[in-house]
Amino acid sequence: MIKSFLIIIIFQISLYCDEQVILVVSKDFNSPKAQLECYEGSKKVFDTIEVNIGTNGLGWGLGLVELKKSNLEPLKKEGDKKAPAGVFGLPGSFGYESHKNLKVDYVQASQTLICVDDIESKEYNKIIQMPKLRPKSFESMRREDNQYELGVVVAHNVEAKKSKGSCIFLHVEKSEGASTAGCTSMKSEQLQKIVSWLDKSKNPILIQIPHSSSKEVLELYPSLKSSKLLY
Repeated sequence: MIKSFLIIIIFQISLYCDEQVILVVSKDFNSPKAQLECYEGSKKVFDTIEVNIGTNGLGWGLGLVELKKSNLEPLKKEGDKKAPAGVFGLPGSFGYESHKNLKVDYVQASQTLICVDDIESKEYNKIIQMPKLRPKSFESMRREDNQYELGVVVAHNVEAKKSKGSCIFLHVEKSEGASTAGCTSMKSEQLQKIVSWLDKSKNPILIQIPHSSSKEVLELYPSLKSSKLLY
């Protein structure tokens, strides 16, 4: 019995050592600003950076782990200009240029690649090539303003539940300090560093929370105990 218990503990430690975590913490649900840190296991990989989140702050999203929430805290909805709070997978990346040496899946965006935010569409919250029957509302994945010059897909609302939010990414900021419609943005050079670091074999995730959820996140992810953002 003791031997089995030790094997479980060792297995859990090995998972934490391999896992990549992007941690984003805001002051509260209303702030359009946050701080970001990257961890591989318990090791902090880059310096802490300032990032932009939704113009209206955060709302609880649909992700891998359901964190505790009160009835007074906002839920993420389509068009609310809130970034999703929670724990989310990071299944791939995208951009305008060809990248062959990344360790995470990458799609080069064409002029016809879109993300559907039409809540009535069967393709809601999916990145697809423009179909013959155009959805009523969508985002071009090759924007003229270069915000999607490089980006990371955030696996929020993967079941595409109606009106629960769509097309959530880490992407290049529109201008210095500019908040977003629901994504998390930063300077181009900062995002390039993160995308080059991501490794799909290390199960990268995004933990994006208001500071009030710090204690719970520390309990679930003890490898983050060295983060000053969680205290």
